[in-house]
Amino acid sequence: MLNGLWRPVPGSRLEAEQGFVLPRPLRKPVRFLARYCRGEIQPPRYTNAAMTAFLFAATGIYGTYLGGFMPDVAQAVTARTGFAVDEINVTGNREVSEIDVLDRLELTGWTSLIGFDASAARDRITKLPWVENASVRKIYPDTIEVKLDERKPFAIWQHDGQLSVIERSGNIIASYNDGTRSPLPLLLGLGAPEVGANFVSSMQDHPDIATRVRAYIRVADRRWDLKLDNGVDVMLPETSVDEALDRLDKMSREQKIFDRDIVSIDLRLADRAVFALTDEAMIRRETELKEQAAANRKKKPETRT
Repeated sequence: MLNGLWRPVPGSRLEAEQGFVLPRPLRKPVRFLARYCRGEIQPPRYTNAAMTAFLFAATGIYGTYLGGFMPDVAQAVTARTGFAVDEINVTGNREVSEIDVLDRLELTGWTSLIGFDASAARDRITKLPWVENASVRKIYPDTIEVKLDERKPFAIWQHDGQLSVIERSGNIIASYNDGTRSPLPLLLGLGAPEVGANFVSSMQDHPDIATRVRAYIRVADRRWDLKLDNGVDVMLPETSVDEALDRLDKMSREQKIFDRDIVSIDLRLADRAVFALTDEAMIRRETELKEQAAANRKKKPETRT
């Protein structure tokens, strides 16, 4: 009967001989508990009350954990002990507003620097259109430092009735909503963003023309037209573009063609340039031709028979 109820003391040599040994860190606590249960240890006064309070506290903490409120509790506690975020430094931003950055940080009045997730905030900030890269750093006890690397604008692309700021690669950065004139080149037409960077760069070999260009127009994704500051359209060929621009440079210097009443210059043919006159110039030209024809008739001698 005794053999059926008796068990070896946990952690004892006899227990080891029976094939089960507790890990060393657990041996003393288990021995103490076993002695306490056998009545060999007299607990101090108020021990039961303390254990009951501990049980209630542990239950409350566990319930907070299961309910997903533990981060909020940690935030509140650490914020009230001097770790609330009090200062935010944002650098490297020209196009990105600090308000947008603050919005992505998702701070409240009691956000604790200890519980603040800098990595998640960085991921949210890098989703802003102008942000290429960002770093978010916590500086204890109360400061967050945000450094931005913005995407570099190359030009403005007009498409589908709207304007977009693009990079040299042709990728769209953001919509262009500024009502003022931009110093960036203006590109129009299908395919312009993909090949625009190389063409605009090549125009720097012709600075007198480049300074007068107001828009680079891609035609059928094969060739370019130039819209000049005086409203003249220059139609360039698909190939031998540099040669055509050299001809245009020469005509500008020697014939002052940009000062004439023309609406377009067609350079698509290698052996000639075709000019289209303005309506006023056409009327004047027709009048001049009529007057010249009348003058020639008057000068013609009469034939007598």
